Amino acid sequence: MPDALKSSWHRQLGQTPRIMGVLNCTPDSFSDGATHQNTSDAISHGIDLWHQGADIIDVGGESTRPGASPVPLHTERERVIPVVQGLLDAGCNVSVDTMKAALMQEVVTMGASMINDVSALCFDPESMSVLADCDADICLMHMQGSPQTMQHNLQYDADVMACVIRFFEQRLHACEQAGIARKRIILDPGIGFGKSLNDNLQLIARLNELCDYFSLPVLLGVSRKSFLGAITGKSVDEREWATAAAVAIACFVGADILRVHDVLHQREVAQIATPLRDIQRPSIRR
Repeated sequence: MPDALKSSWHRQLGQTPRIMGVLNCTPDSFSDGATHQNTSDAISHGIDLWHQGADIIDVGGESTRPGASPVPLHTERERVIPVVQGLLDAGCNVSVDTMKAALMQEVVTMGASMINDVSALCFDPESMSVLADCDADICLMHMQGSPQTMQHNLQYDADVMACVIRFFEQRLHACEQAGIARKRIILDPGIGFGKSLNDNLQLIARLNELCDYFSLPVLLGVSRKSFLGAITGKSVDEREWATAAAVAIACFVGADILRVHDVLHQREVAQIATPLRDIQRPSIRR
């Protein structure tokens, strides 16, 4: 891969995957809804995640759990902006999980270093131009449908990995046409977003195919997700051990970034799994 396309988010030999700490500022997130609605509590928790070893804190003000209702811009903004400012003031790297171009514009102007869009910049037609005019990194996620509909029709017209790859080919082309440099882009296959249990397992087990096809950094978000509950029978607040197993596998299949709720413990899992992976497969993307 040409030097111009290398990203600082690529995991290098001897390094653990980067850790993205989840900070939900919503009343209805699937895992920790209503836990961090108070601004000062949210900022404090985000700083704690940073001190526990997160490389970036992902702030979200709109739940994207299956069936979640859309949130108007003013509500999402009220939830997100003060938290982002507080984290930036504390010296944290900040990502913002949003589909709205106006909020993207505001947070990148403030200093957010990443936009994490579950719609892969499909939801808001203005998002492409906003992000073309800044230097923030961008995580594009694959989702079938929308949070309101994504679990209604869990069928793909081909192999699920082939469909995800085809989707990203289209989105990368659209980004390049809009003037967004490829080196700024991270890919997320969207575990749990319009996928069956088998689809999720296929995407995790074959993540190296996505990594190798595009030679772009790949983020994997498995933390506490419903596919873990489908396997173990555990409720969302009892899935940290299952998350740890999935995080260890994510290290083995090539994830560059791990999006997790429990930074302290999942970072430790990655610290053990990664050197074992490097011994098994020392030739990795550089």
